[in-house]
Amino acid sequence: MRLLLVEDNARLASLIREGLDRQGFAVDWCETVDGAEHALRINDYDLMLLDLGLPDGEGLDLVRSLRRRQDMMPILVLTARGGLDDRVMGLDAGADDYLVKPFQIPELAARCRALLRRPGASLGTHLTVGNVILDSAERSVTVGGTPVDATPREVDLLECLLRRAGHVVAKPALEGALYSMDAEVTPNALEACVSRLRKRLTSAAADVQIRTVHGVGYALFAPATAHG
Repeated sequence: MRLLLVEDNARLASLIREGLDRQGFAVDWCETVDGAEHALRINDYDLMLLDLGLPDGEGLDLVRSLRRRQDMMPILVLTARGGLDDRVMGLDAGADDYLVKPFQIPELAARCRALLRRPGASLGTHLTVGNVILDSAERSVTVGGTPVDATPREVDLLECLLRRAGHVVAKPALEGALYSMDAEVTPNALEACVSRLRKRLTSAAADVQIRTVHGVGYALFAPATAHG
């Protein structure tokens, strides 16, 4: 899942990005309203984490602007303004959730997953193809009921492929979902991740297949439609 963090405190932003990366999220960061608008024009995000007091404007004005444009991307406000009136104002402006600073990363990650599981959002609770099941809340994978020890990035990759099972997912779309904009990604990073995931699924006797479509991307096929 790819998130946009809008936060002008560089130290806090670094802690959030590191913590959410360990939880399996790819997080892009900007410090201003203008930076957020630019990022939203060039990338698709599953969720925005938004501070309110930004150097060039008010975070809630960005929320209102997005909602006027019918952009219903989930927005989680992160702010030191903890008063009841502040929370009500934020939710009424169109934010989906409100987390008061200071907070713990596990709670932030849990709130992100909860927002992404809402109807119409990016996460369902369980994804099943063949004998493979991914629990998006627990970020866990089982094959035939047996747990598979996959890394967070491998789980993200599997989720992208499961959600488009039977269809080719382009390499840029997969890279965008797995890596943040400024991540140091080697040219074969995605291929290596796919290879590791294939080996894990094969070792667990999964009855699905991840097929390479050269020059385009990858597709996961259920048993009945798998190709050699």
